[in-house]
Amino acid sequence: MDFRLEMQPRDFEAKLLHDHRLLLIGSCFTEQIGAKLDYHLFSTLQNPNGILFNPVSIAQAVTGYVHHRQYTEQDLFCQQDIWGSWDHHTRFSHTDPQLCLEAINTSQSNAHLFLKKADWMLITLGSSFVYELPDKGVVANCHKVPTDKFSKRLLSSSEIIRLLQQMMDELTAFNPSIKIIFTISPVRHLRDGFVENNQSKARLITAVHELVHQNSNAFYFPAYELIIDDLRDYRFYAEDMVHPNYLATQYVWEKFITACIDEKAVALMKEIASIQIAKSHKPFNPLSMQHQQFIETYGQKCKQLAAAYPYIDLTDALEFFEKGRQR
Repeated sequence: MDFRLEMQPRDFEAKLLHDHRLLLIGSCFTEQIGAKLDYHLFSTLQNPNGILFNPVSIAQAVTGYVHHRQYTEQDLFCQQDIWGSWDHHTRFSHTDPQLCLEAINTSQSNAHLFLKKADWMLITLGSSFVYELPDKGVVANCHKVPTDKFSKRLLSSSEIIRLLQQMMDELTAFNPSIKIIFTISPVRHLRDGFVENNQSKARLITAVHELVHQNSNAFYFPAYELIIDDLRDYRFYAEDMVHPNYLATQYVWEKFITACIDEKAVALMKEIASIQIAKSHKPFNPLSMQHQQFIETYGQKCKQLAAAYPYIDLTDALEFFEKGRQR
């Protein structure tokens, strides 16, 4: 007897390989997938502005990377002696405005250079709600400023489509070969309200499917549906009952591998995972012959992979096993 309906996402026509470069932008769910890609040594750049939730801020950020926007002190604000940017996450904030600017502009430059040669961009949209300041427009992060300082509104699907299509047009003019994966974050924004959260997600879903239909270089991965319609149980949520837990994220990741990653890359991921596991091994006696043989075996494996796949960065693993061999 079946107690649930399992969903299998449709395979992408084009799939990820290790020699591809992938920029990820959007909600915290983006960073969960990005961490798993990093673990398997894909070439990624994650959230150059920090975590972003709404389509306006995501579109503005990507356009800023395309045009290599550089921020000035006039773009910053000061709140309780901390300088920050309304376009960026608080991880860029600093007591020194010049250090804040330096971090922001370094990230902008890195994103511009990375995006020019990127093969893929993964965009995870979190909410259709935006917060606006009278003199600044939509903000990416409220920086713990009281909410009564902002006006809040719900974007329409047509507005989201227009914003993201304009962003995609500028992006593909900058990098004609790039492919875009859209996902909707399964994290529920219940501070907006149960009904309001569903309105918000519905507008994102409608907009994204229209964009995928209109653009041959755009794909949709159903992370939201895998959590809400496939797993659909609170045991797959963290204690806050809002964020998917490790089991849920792992389930979505496994579906992502099947639908979005090439079989050759999947085989290579298994080799890389064995090296990562070996790196985390805690020996009882580091000087024993058994452990030295273990270090030698995996050191050689790293060298073979590095020679066969020069676009994979195995520097840390090579240094780790070389250091272990010299003890």
